[in-house]
Amino acid sequence: MSHLLWKTLVLSPVVLGVTVLVSARAMAAEVANPSEDIKAKASQIEAPIASGASLSIQTEQPKINQQLFAQAKTDGNQVLEQVNRYSSEGKNQNSLSQVTSVSQFSDVQPTDWAFQALQSLVERYGCIAGYPNSTYRGNRALTRYEFAAGLNACLDRVNELIATATADLVTKQDLATLQRLQEEFSAELATLRGRVDSLEARTAELEANQFSTTTKLVGEAIFAVTDVFGGNTGDANNTVFQDRVRLDLQTSFTGKDVLHTRLAAGNALAFTQVGNNGVGIDTAEGTQTFQLGSTGNNGVIIDWLAYYVPIGPAQAYFAGTGGIHSDYVATNNPYFEDFDGGNGALSTFASESPIYRIGGGAGAALTLPFGKGGGFFKPSSLTIGYLASNASNPGPNQGLLEGNYAALGQLNFSVGDRFSIAATYVHGYHGAGGGNLFDLGGGLGSTNRVVGTGQANTLTTLNGSSSNSYGIEAAFRPSDKLSVSGFVSYHDITGFGAGDDYEAWSYGLGVALPDFGKKGNVLGIFAGAEPYAFNRGGAFAGTGNDIPYHFEGFYKYRVSDNISITPGVIWLTSPGQNSNNDDAIIGTLRTTFTF
Repeated sequence: MSHLLWKTLVLSPVVLGVTVLVSARAMAAEVANPSEDIKAKASQIEAPIASGASLSIQTEQPKINQQLFAQAKTDGNQVLEQVNRYSSEGKNQNSLSQVTSVSQFSDVQPTDWAFQALQSLVERYGCIAGYPNSTYRGNRALTRYEFAAGLNACLDRVNELIATATADLVTKQDLATLQRLQEEFSAELATLRGRVDSLEARTAELEANQFSTTTKLVGEAIFAVTDVFGGNTGDANNTVFQDRVRLDLQTSFTGKDVLHTRLAAGNALAFTQVGNNGVGIDTAEGTQTFQLGSTGNNGVIIDWLAYYVPIGPAQAYFAGTGGIHSDYVATNNPYFEDFDGGNGALSTFASESPIYRIGGGAGAALTLPFGKGGGFFKPSSLTIGYLASNASNPGPNQGLLEGNYAALGQLNFSVGDRFSIAATYVHGYHGAGGGNLFDLGGGLGSTNRVVGTGQANTLTTLNGSSSNSYGIEAAFRPSDKLSVSGFVSYHDITGFGAGDDYEAWSYGLGVALPDFGKKGNVLGIFAGAEPYAFNRGGAFAGTGNDIPYHFEGFYKYRVSDNISITPGVIWLTSPGQNSNNDDAIIGTLRTTFTF
């Protein structure tokens, strides 16, 4: 206990410092640029929304949906900015815009002949001088450039009447007045038209030379301070500061499709758990979402290449690399699953059912809607998908069809507006040479595992195996402030050699309180059993038949539209399915930046 207390005391200043620093930086960034004309508006990381997802269970998550735009400003643009401000209706009808140079802007008083002449023309010909509320602002003086904008509008209106009228609708007296006004304000009219022409030219150049009119950048950066406590496991690990960055280029060719090209880098590794005998525990329990996809040393790779496109009423999905089942199918775990690991649950177990972690890589999927939208039963859908782990390898027993693969089928139902349920089946083939069941597409011989114990994961190295997995996932939202979701999965693994067969189970239940304490915040509590398998022989004989329970609590605090801080705790009992091993407690402070 003293060791745990010491580690906690050591970690507390770091946690507090990071929280204060991030909050201060976020607030400073918002205060530093109050006068920007164009600001990026944050929305949720735009994860693909599976067509089979329940339309009734909606969650607000910070998407990143922005296109970068920059415009250089020069001293000459100040005139144009004044014109733009004066030609649109201000929020305060009685406020006067500040004039920075008296010599540059001379006021036109309501008592001046020009003011009264233009007001008469406006009333007679209906050429309102650009004000959205259809008033001429006759109760205050105008700047000469604002007056010129109104005069220009009247000139355009009179020219239109002259060109289209069949009768003499414009009097000679009005034409004379317009000529005199043009002479009086010729300099302002020339400046106005010149600046507008210049702006149009620069806009056309920008549109012609920008990177792409259909591509936007979506980014996420995660900084996490984390440590694990408990017996030998606590002694074998230290407090770490880890990161993961993903940059997603989203390209649309028709406005309805989207091509994702994602770059990723990271250095996050899961903790090594050690049993009471001093030997490492063969388990992936407690793996956290930001520890997936690590490149080890922040090297940059393309970790996901996928294309979504509607085909009639159906939604099609194609993955070139890095595809996973939750990319295209509803997981029915709102607020815990966030599609990118930076804003939902801390652990891979709490974020989605382990059945979606079987296989991955390259392949395709299709979601077919059916049923009617009216009445008690909402539209439902059928999703089928196929992902191959070693699709790019042309070697023997490899490739798209001969290597490791996982085929998924799922029926999605929405009952009313607040309940959704899905039934999932996944058939997998795992070739000889070893590997893991929940490998997220690691493929043949991979040591990659993302959830569950070693007994539930490890496949035979001597023979191939096939797996048949069955799952039920459901979500219920009794109110806008409460969401309950859960899952149960059963996995039947059949080896092609003697003694290779085994079964695995997993289940979990989560309660989420959205907008808890502040809009955008989420308080989440999750409990269940990570995938486990009993009575396995061979290397696992006598390793333990205790259920490895997982308890997790987190609180996502939304600092701003683009920044969230999530402290949380994960408590693992009987790690490695052995109650003789000390419980492990993982503490994490995760900071997520979206842009």
